[in-house]
This record gives sequence, C-alpha cells and structure tokens, in this order.
Amino acid sequence: MKQKIIALPRLNKLAPTMESTALKLMEEAGELAQAIGKFRGLNGEPLKHEEAQVIECITRELLDVAQTAVSMMFVLEEHYQVDIEKAVAEHIKKLEQKGYLSISPQEKETCHIPRK
Repeated sequence: MKQKIIALPRLNKLAPTMESTALKLMEEAGELAQAIGKFRGLNGEPLKHEEAQVIECITRELLDVAQTAVSMMFVLEEHYQVDIEKAVAEHIKKLEQKGYLSISPQEKETCHIPRK
C-alpha cells in the first residue's frame, strides 16, 4: 500500500475548540477550492498565472487544510479522549471493506492495521 505520511505539529499559540477548528477547516477548504477553480480558469476569468505558480498555490492551500485537520485531531484527543491512531486504523479498514483499497497481509503487519 503506497502511503503519503505527513507529520504536522500541534500549534501552541492557539486555544482551538472543536467548533473553531471546524470553521477554520471549512475556510481553508474554501481557499483550496478557490485556488483550484480560479487559478485553473474555471470561474470564467482569463488566466493570469503560470502553471508552476498555480500548483504552488494549490499545494500551500492543501497543506493549510492538512494542518487544520491535524489541529482538530489534537482537539479531539485532548478534549474528548479520542484515540486517533485507532480511528485511523478503523478508517483504513473501512476503505478496504468498501473496495477502495487492497492491503496484503504483509502490509497489514507493517501498517499496524488490525486483521479481520
């Protein structure tokens, strides 16, 4: 199973709540959608940016979304005692059950995914 592993820090100069983080996540997702739509010419405006600039902007916005999602994971762990590692394993199992992912027995061992 090919993976993209990302480790982002817990932000320590904020006091996020589940609600404030959810709103921030939606804001960041909107900025990502805007970057994809506007800079790719999907809004009808003429393109004014080079492809490399567009991809760089999309990448920055995607990482903002990821950082905010990670921040929400910290909120869920710290305020609601959610076991994120367990939730990730269950999420991967769900993807496999839906047929979106095929995982070999060896990959299950290395990824710490619970066996069926």
